[in-house]
Amino acid sequence: MALEAKRPTMSNSRRGFYVRMKLLHKHAGPQQQEKKKNLCFRYYKCLLWLSLSLYFFSSYFITHKPIPLSRTQDSKSKTVVSRTLFESSNSTLNQQNKNVDRGLLKDLKVYIYELPSKYNTDWLANERCSNHLFASEVAIHKALSNSLDVRTFDPYEADFFFLPVYVSCNFSTVNGFPAIGHARSLLSSAVNLISSNHPFWNRSQGSDHVFVASHDYGACFHAMEERAAEDGIPEFLKRSIILQTFGVKFDHPCQDVENVVIPPFIPPESVQTTLEKYPLTGRRDIWAFFRGKMEVHPKNISGRYYSKKVRTVIWRKYSGDPRFYLRRHRFAGYQSEIARSVFCLCPLGWAPWSPRLVESIALGCVPVIIADGIRLPFPTAVRWSDISLTVAEKDVADLGRLLDHVAASNLSAIQKNLWAPDVRRALLFNDRVQEGDATWHVLSALAQKLGRSSRTVRLSNQ
Repeated sequence: MALEAKRPTMSNSRRGFYVRMKLLHKHAGPQQQEKKKNLCFRYYKCLLWLSLSLYFFSSYFITHKPIPLSRTQDSKSKTVVSRTLFESSNSTLNQQNKNVDRGLLKDLKVYIYELPSKYNTDWLANERCSNHLFASEVAIHKALSNSLDVRTFDPYEADFFFLPVYVSCNFSTVNGFPAIGHARSLLSSAVNLISSNHPFWNRSQGSDHVFVASHDYGACFHAMEERAAEDGIPEFLKRSIILQTFGVKFDHPCQDVENVVIPPFIPPESVQTTLEKYPLTGRRDIWAFFRGKMEVHPKNISGRYYSKKVRTVIWRKYSGDPRFYLRRHRFAGYQSEIARSVFCLCPLGWAPWSPRLVESIALGCVPVIIADGIRLPFPTAVRWSDISLTVAEKDVADLGRLLDHVAASNLSAIQKNLWAPDVRRALLFNDRVQEGDATWHVLSALAQKLGRSSRTVRLSNQ
């Protein structure tokens, strides 16, 4: 066919064009036949190009979810983004993480602010930072970072926001203990940074933001109770959620904030190594054990005595009793002593909580808790009354008789409960969240606080 355009004659004062189709003679010349072949080639070439274009465009839109402009603007914040944190333990992240019960946690999502390294990873240059008793701040950060079931890189789908600031790794050159005088300013700086570069803190006034305060008196950030209570919790943290080792059953300024009591950090590797040498059901040749600071002549410090003199009474009354294995000096292998003991004394120090509590349970020694009013971690998961003994501070001088009574009555039942694997698992932190471990119970506690989540409130109002 050929197309021929022809101007028509004027009709009814209207102008226009019409196209007349003219059949080519079937015996057209070679030049016209060649022209026909070229037209067919161009036609099929264009059709092929159009088909491929539609295929690639449709594939792109199916596999790429568009991000609203407001989110792309947020991603251009001044905060330095680095996703190489803990890369040595992230080698398995490409595998499906099946360790978290998504049904129980109700698809909980946590966004981790990727702060400049001065707030966290710079402190890891000191190996103690990730291994000492206050290292739950590092352990929780690591576990959340490595658990893609829980972590989200999209802050707009997050239920909670985690600020990884390590405040307990500034070790004193004088006594080796963590110095936390810098904690308030470091945390304040981090909050100013995220509130200036992201909308999420200001949106909720920090109510869905989570911090770790694993020192003696939590977010009061002081080792002495009177000073800690006097300073109180910084105003900028009072609307947030604090994961803290400190907890008591009575009113206290250092827990006057939404909080979750967490266990102190004990390296799970050290527990496993000890249990390989000393099985839970192995021989326990030490009846009652304690190793730690016990002052023979307690010093009056600002009107207070260390351990409220409880440890002094223990030493004075029982240091000569062969049933009690009491030592006042450090020993690198003291976990082996715990694993060989029936009862492990867990008296208060300056604060009511102690890492001995976790070590005793992890190594199968019945903890004897001597700290009036202490609030223990994860009470819905760990039935503390079934696995431990509680002795009032005023009754510590009668400790021997109380332990004799338990040994003669229900010790075997307590040990059976204590040695259950889920009890030990609940108090230990792992590199990735595992069902039933300490970080898993932290997330379970957060799932009970979804009313503080801006995302949850927004969705419920839709």
